[in-house]
Amino acid sequence: MRVFVAGGSGVLGRRLVPQLVARGHQVTATATSAAKLGALERLGAEAVVMDGLDAASVGEAVAAARPDAVVHQMTAISRTHAGKPDIKHPDRWFAITNRLRTEGTDHLLAAAEAAGVPHIVAQGYASWNGIRQGGWVKTEDDPLDLLEGTAAQAGMEAMRHVEDAVLGAGGAVLRYGAFYGPGAIDDQVELVRKRQYPLVGRGTGYSSWIHLDDAASATVLAVERKARGVFNIVDDEPAPASEWLPHLAACAGAKRPVRVPVWLARLLAGDQAVIMMTEGRGFSNAKAKRELGWEPRHPSWRQGFEEELS
Repeated sequence: MRVFVAGGSGVLGRRLVPQLVARGHQVTATATSAAKLGALERLGAEAVVMDGLDAASVGEAVAAARPDAVVHQMTAISRTHAGKPDIKHPDRWFAITNRLRTEGTDHLLAAAEAAGVPHIVAQGYASWNGIRQGGWVKTEDDPLDLLEGTAAQAGMEAMRHVEDAVLGAGGAVLRYGAFYGPGAIDDQVELVRKRQYPLVGRGTGYSSWIHLDDAASATVLAVERKARGVFNIVDDEPAPASEWLPHLAACAGAKRPVRVPVWLARLLAGDQAVIMMTEGRGFSNAKAKRELGWEPRHPSWRQGFEEELS
C-alpha cells in the first residue's frame, strides 16, 4: 500500500515509518522543516515538508503522494514546538497540538476526500482520561472525560473532535496510552530524578501505558486491515499512580517520590495533575487484541520501564 504518515518525524512517527517500510509499504512521511527530511529518508520514507495548519500545504502533499491510506500523527508537544512542559496550563502547552487535532484533522480529511483516499487512521488518547464513574478500567464503549471547567477541557474537546470527524469519515481512531520508549518520557524521568514528580494524595488514580513500538505495530495493523471505529491501544496492566510512579523512580535510579496533599498539588500543578493521580481511569485493550489481532511485545510497563531505563 501507499501510506501517507502526517507527522512522520514525531516521536511515534519515527517508530511507525520503519515498521510500515518493513511490511513492504511505500511510505510518504511529513516533517515541519527541511532539516528533518534526511532522518525520514534514512528510515525508508519519501519525505516532504508540510504545514498541518495550512489547508493548501496539506492538500498538495496528499495529492502528490496518491496514498491508499492516511495516518494522522500530527502533534506539537516537543519542547521545540510547545516549550517547557506545563501540566498546570495544558491549554497553553497543547495549544498548537489542539489546533492540529481540530483544524489539522479537518485539513487532512478534506485532502483525503479530494484525492480519493479510502481510509484514515488517527491518533487518539486513552491513558487516565476515562469517565470518572464506575470501575477503574474503561472500554471503547465508555465516554472519555472532557474535564469540563478545567484548563484541560480544550485539549479533551480537541480529542473528541478527532474521534467525531474521523469516525464520520469511516476511519479508525487509535486511543494510545501514555507513551514510553525512545525519547518519549525523558522530561518525566528528569523530574523523577530531581524528586519533582510527586505522588498526589494516595495515588489511587489509574493510568494506562504503551511502548512506542507497540503503538506503531497496532497502527500498522489498523492500516492493513482497514480498521474502522475506536480502539484502545494500551498495555495489559492499567495501574494506579501509587504503583507505576515508584517503579519508574526505581528503574531510573531515583529516590522514592515524595507525597504531597491534594490541595497543594492543585495549587502547584493544577486540576489535571490531581485528577490523573487521584481519580484517573485506565483502559482495556481487549477489543484491539480481538479485532486487530494485536499483541503488545511489552505487555506491562513494569518490565518495559526496566528495559527502557536499564
